[in-house]
Amino acid sequence: MTHAATEDVFAQPGEEPADRVYLAQGGDWDDIVAEQAERGDETIVVNMGPQHPSTHGVLRLILEMDGETVVSLRPGIGFLHTGIEKNMEVRTWTQGVTLCTRMDYVSPLFNEAVYCLGVEKLLGITDRIPQRATELRVLVMELNRIASHLVAIGTGGMEIGALTVMTIGFREREMILDFLEALTGLRMNHAYVRPGGVASDLPEDGLDRLRELISWLEKHLPEYAAFCNENPIFKGRMQNVAYMDLPTAMAMGVSGPPLRSIGYPWDLRKTQPYCGYETYDFDVCTWDSADAYGRFRVRLAEMWESLKIVRQVAERLEKSVGQRVMIDDPKIGWPAQMSLGADGQGNSNEHIKHIMGESMEALIHHFKLVTEGFTVPAGQVYQAIESPKGELGVHLVSDGGTRPYRAHFRDPGFNHLQSAPVMCEGGMMSDVVVAVASLDPVLGGVDR
Repeated sequence: MTHAATEDVFAQPGEEPADRVYLAQGGDWDDIVAEQAERGDETIVVNMGPQHPSTHGVLRLILEMDGETVVSLRPGIGFLHTGIEKNMEVRTWTQGVTLCTRMDYVSPLFNEAVYCLGVEKLLGITDRIPQRATELRVLVMELNRIASHLVAIGTGGMEIGALTVMTIGFREREMILDFLEALTGLRMNHAYVRPGGVASDLPEDGLDRLRELISWLEKHLPEYAAFCNENPIFKGRMQNVAYMDLPTAMAMGVSGPPLRSIGYPWDLRKTQPYCGYETYDFDVCTWDSADAYGRFRVRLAEMWESLKIVRQVAERLEKSVGQRVMIDDPKIGWPAQMSLGADGQGNSNEHIKHIMGESMEALIHHFKLVTEGFTVPAGQVYQAIESPKGELGVHLVSDGGTRPYRAHFRDPGFNHLQSAPVMCEGGMMSDVVVAVASLDPVLGGVDR
């Protein structure tokens, strides 16, 4: 049954309540439309989400519509809030990696990297991280950047009817996840990057697997340009849609591909280098259309630049075989290189033999490090990196203990969603999905 509420139950404190509110109970949409038509008032509020296949997670968009035109748009977030930042306060500094990797679950390795870089800055050990560990960090980040862009392009294409773009996008992503699984043991939420280095080195066949992956991507990445770049339907749905100029982007805190699609070449890998990015040869990709199509083209070009970096990392890893992947400091370096036993279960005999039978000091360090954790000098730090979505930052505060006093992350999707009203109001309802997809928010990172 359809009925009008006696009061506006959706009005926020301080808002003027609507004079008419419809509560649809299922199967009665025609009744609502008929009653609205009699009023001669075509403004209606529609809830898009939170259970909606095109909102990239549980995002609620409150749309005020005049026919098919968006009069106002208000994002409603918080449906995927997991309390990660608060939970980190009761876990050791190393255990924090396991929590923060689950924020933006499409690009988890960037969450781990920015957090560990922040911890290392507080510890004052940034320059002591082994070179091979830094190379492996760059490798997994750039592969993860390609995988994240494939999801953005694939799901964004699917939402406007380009289904094949999604199927091939997930095909390439699967190849990358296979490699990451061989390296870290997991397809996602890896907890691979640790304060002081990384959890493990490449497997014995790691370089061969990496070369196969590079060859695969070189062969298949051109398909996306062939499918989309000059497709008239694709361009018709994307060009001049979700427009946002540079002053607006700066005011809204926009970064990453949405900012570079306006022609502004801001990339933290170049402007504020970390992990030795200044030593790699790659270009910052820009476009000049400031719309959804430009954001797509920037991501497409960035995948090639990431692949260029991956090739360079592969050459460096070939030269640094056998070097350490964790800092040589028993009070900080979490046990790394813990290879499996012959039965595929537990740690290898060599590792257990050293810890349990050869060195009392090693056993004590291992026990204290894993149970208690290491202390971090009191202070606070902000560290930012260039994630696939934009500037991903972490603000860490230490009180001198074995756990963060405070951890707060700046997820680019959170900032980008506030620009959705600017891009959508005055446009068509059908373009809302395109606008949100062009921002590429992941609600795990937005809500945390």
